[in-house]
Amino acid sequence: MKENYVFQDDSKIAHVETHFETNNNIEFVKRLFSNKSAIFGSAVIFIVVITAIFAPVIAPYPYDYIDLPNMLQSPSAQHLFGTDDLGRDIFSRVIYGTRISLVVGFGVIAISLLIGVILGAVSGYFGGRIDSIIMGMTDIAWSFPVTLLAIAIIAALGPSLTNLIIAMALVSWSKYTRLIRGEFLSLREQEFIEATRVLGMGHARIIFKHMLPNALAPIIVLTTMEFPIAIIAEASLSFLGLGAQPPTPSWGAIISGGRSYILEAPWIIFFPGFILAILVLGFNLFGDALRDALDPRLKD
Repeated sequence: MKENYVFQDDSKIAHVETHFETNNNIEFVKRLFSNKSAIFGSAVIFIVVITAIFAPVIAPYPYDYIDLPNMLQSPSAQHLFGTDDLGRDIFSRVIYGTRISLVVGFGVIAISLLIGVILGAVSGYFGGRIDSIIMGMTDIAWSFPVTLLAIAIIAALGPSLTNLIIAMALVSWSKYTRLIRGEFLSLREQEFIEATRVLGMGHARIIFKHMLPNALAPIIVLTTMEFPIAIIAEASLSFLGLGAQPPTPSWGAIISGGRSYILEAPWIIFFPGFILAILVLGFNLFGDALRDALDPRLKD
């Protein structure tokens, strides 16, 4: 009877907690989208993602279609963003370029987050000598200029989109490591974590089931802030010829190809640069709104 009573009581508690979490989620969404910045940012992100998914349908021409008789055409009904020095449709290349930017952004974030979560969790949870070694590595990585280190890695591996993602991830993980370590140092002193140790739970279960979920909020905010940085880095390195190689329609490569025609055909540079700026602005505004919504000090 006693076990049955405990089971029923636990079920009621679980039901109440689930209902409480659902209400909290609804309140969080309402709070987030009451911010105009979140609405604008999420709209930009949604449009870009949809554009990337349906690029073959939206783009009127293949991104690598060369039409020399129509080279350097100004924007018109046939070519909304004009054409480049090879007669390629800039609008189509910008549309396909969204895929490159999102692939690089997601790739860099995924690898950086994986490395940062593992190292930060181990460092913050175990502490001691392990913490000193990992944080020593993190401080070394943190001390190097990100762009210069990425250029050095790409120079060693060779210029390509894959190597760019690897290089950017290898120079970006330290931010996640420091953040997650700090969260775990705070969480491991909490009473509910002490209770899990008393119950004999394993380290992996404590870390991934009880500690990591409680550190998700700052990780999500950092991710939204790092995504546009990765996109800008990809455009910058592709502009220098170290990222996507021709005829891949990276926004940075398109801008680089239009440098020689900046006075004769400024649209080659303007349109990909403008779209890049809007996307970065959207991510930054959404990240700021997300941070404000997750900050308990700002709640009414």
